[in-house]
Amino acid sequence: MSQKESLHQIFRDLHAERVKTMDPAKLQVNIDQRRTLVDTADPSRWVKAGDKVKPFDLPEVDGGRVTLSGLLERGPAVLVFFRFEGCPACNLALPYYQRNLLPRLRELGASLVALSPQVPERLKAIKERHSLQFAVASDLNNELARQFGIVYTFDEASQKSSIASGTTIGEVTGTGTWELPQPTAVVIGQNGVVKFADVHPDWLLRTEAEPILAAVSALVGAKGQAPQVSLGA
Repeated sequence: MSQKESLHQIFRDLHAERVKTMDPAKLQVNIDQRRTLVDTADPSRWVKAGDKVKPFDLPEVDGGRVTLSGLLERGPAVLVFFRFEGCPACNLALPYYQRNLLPRLRELGASLVALSPQVPERLKAIKERHSLQFAVASDLNNELARQFGIVYTFDEASQKSSIASGTTIGEVTGTGTWELPQPTAVVIGQNGVVKFADVHPDWLLRTEAEPILAAVSALVGAKGQAPQVSLGA
């Protein structure tokens, strides 16, 4: 039996490579920001199981729309929040979800959507780069992320590092702000209620496929086998 692919191991490998190749001062800024986010996290503000999700209508990068009602017509919905198109960790996480999460979600009749506040015309590149077969949508102004309590702001050292690089994160995302979502996975049942939520202030720790699939399987099992449909974007 082949060993299951671990997203945490993928990120450990990324950090090890950065230790060998990245400017130490820049790497320390990155480490310190992630540590600060963990130390100052307030889980009481985060989305959690039992929360009712308000309706949303978001632009998909290929020109369509992603709505809560549209997703839930098909079955449970899985939302994965990521930072932005050029984020190295995000470029590892989304293909991992395509390989390890999407096939089984399709079997269960569930949908997968990846969300970032980055404007659609810039966000589209990550979907094209990895030939992602699930929806990638812009959570404009972090409205849904804010509802879920997962928005963070770059600390002072990270802002200075971003400015020194010649381009601020607000210019990269097209939002004009220092805000990004903390990587988060949310499973929503067809009743619009959150079944599972997992928030990671440290963006080099993200949700593995297995707990997401367990939550979706529990929802499907509670009402019988969902219809098997293809949910490619």
